[in-house]
Amino acid sequence: MIALHTMNTMPTPLPSTPLLELRDVRKSHQIGTALETEVLHGISLRIQAGEFCALTGASGSGKSSLLNLIGLLESATAGDILLDGQSTTGLTSAQRTRLRGRSIGFVFQFHHLLPAFTALENVLMPASIAHGRPSPAQCQRAQALLHRVGLRGHEHKKPAALSGGQQQRVAIARALLLSPRLLLADEPTGNLDSHTAAEVFALLREFSHEKEQTQRSACLIVTHDPHLAARCDRQFVMQDGRLQPESDTPAASLR
Repeated sequence: MIALHTMNTMPTPLPSTPLLELRDVRKSHQIGTALETEVLHGISLRIQAGEFCALTGASGSGKSSLLNLIGLLESATAGDILLDGQSTTGLTSAQRTRLRGRSIGFVFQFHHLLPAFTALENVLMPASIAHGRPSPAQCQRAQALLHRVGLRGHEHKKPAALSGGQQQRVAIARALLLSPRLLLADEPTGNLDSHTAAEVFALLREFSHEKEQTQRSACLIVTHDPHLAARCDRQFVMQDGRLQPESDTPAASLR
């Protein structure tokens, strides 16, 4: 709520807390040895709820390292990563795991489906891990997500019976099941034909606007596709472990 100091004073909007904030984040490997190497050099960025952002850059520029840090899969050497205003520095492994499971969804470059389970069971896996047994509402959402990514009629097929593109769509539905606050996607349309890729892109965009205004989510997509990146709200460009200055501008203004 915004307080009014006098009857004639216009309210001043309070600054919103970024959904994701990185403050001078650094990452080094082989720390303390003669081969110590810093791969991320002071990364700072903010992503607000409702934003749909792209992370681009050449191979080896640091995109995957940055995504692993944001996803709490690895720890930064220095700096801080905040999710919904909560600092993740100093969290125990168990606390990081709980926060990751509650707030972050992943779509990796490779689908990582469990071969012994059906497509529907794979989509429901986050709910099974979190709650022991999916609720009827979660089962209904899983079905709906599979339909929305073009897999109606494939719900009870195991991964071996699906094409590579179909398996990736299952992975996308799985990432969206629990409506995480932050979705991280590494080349999510890389194995899809152009028509299906456009449908999946639209689904991911819809995800970031799915909840009420106070609970809207955000999406960060790693992509090599300049056309896809240009359709995002903002584009972050990595080069040699650093964010380029122009990367924090609206994607539509990039040339």
